[in-house]
Amino acid sequence: MKQLLQQLINGLTLGSIYALIALGYTMVYGVINLINFAHGDIYMLGAYIGFAITTFLHLSFFTALLITMLLCAILGVVLEKVAYKPIRKSTRIAALITAISVSLFLEYGTMYFVKAETRTFPEVIASKSLKLFNGSIVVNTIEIYIILTTLVLVVLLQYIIHRTKMGKAMRAVAMDKEAAQYMGISIDKTVSFTFAIGSALAGAAGVLVGVYYNSINPLMGVIPGLKAFIAAVIGGIGIIPGAMIGGYFLGMTETMVSAYGGSLYKDGVAFAILILVLLIKPNGLLGRNVKEKV
Repeated sequence: MKQLLQQLINGLTLGSIYALIALGYTMVYGVINLINFAHGDIYMLGAYIGFAITTFLHLSFFTALLITMLLCAILGVVLEKVAYKPIRKSTRIAALITAISVSLFLEYGTMYFVKAETRTFPEVIASKSLKLFNGSIVVNTIEIYIILTTLVLVVLLQYIIHRTKMGKAMRAVAMDKEAAQYMGISIDKTVSFTFAIGSALAGAAGVLVGVYYNSINPLMGVIPGLKAFIAAVIGGIGIIPGAMIGGYFLGMTETMVSAYGGSLYKDGVAFAILILVLLIKPNGLLGRNVKEKV
């Protein structure tokens, strides 16, 4: 039982990272039905931006986090305007190929400028171990920072979506683009705002991972990006609570598999769960069957 509780704490930490990245996937898909496979590389760039800010400017963790989120939001808008907006009315395969191309461009463009070697993230948060329940569970202060930061960002996201004008516009566009446009909502501004919010969350995840694992590299966004996509699909892509549930479910599953002797198979288990969910409930755990006229 002690080991189980300890792994649940570890799973919450990893699940928080997956949830932050998955939220970007699910918001973009919900608004324009696009799978942005470059989203994992925004997360990678967020880690490098946080690394540069803390290493060269010697700023604090929260300052670096906020600046990184702002810069990643701007980057997300630029990518949407340059790469995705011109092909918005094209076929889905064209959008998919474009997303993969953007992903490769970001990965190897970053590698060209910062080289391929792994870099050590500076220690911006004092790492201390807190013993709970008479020492049966050990929680690191960095894990607490990650979990609390994720919860705060998710609460802010929910406030933006449900209480602000732009959030209502996002929900309207996701429901019916044409009707929203007839009501005076700017589709372009709404899509750009969606990319900005999703990219900011991915950037925050990059900083948190850099702090947690103390190492970053130009290809670090590939596997977590795929895992976050799996989390979004498991929860029901296009549904924000589903992305959260999928992220935490996947994070806890991976830590349990690793803890009980299957660390070599944790990636395979993630994809196996995806296949199983798609076979049983193709629209995800919180997804709904939608009838489409043909």
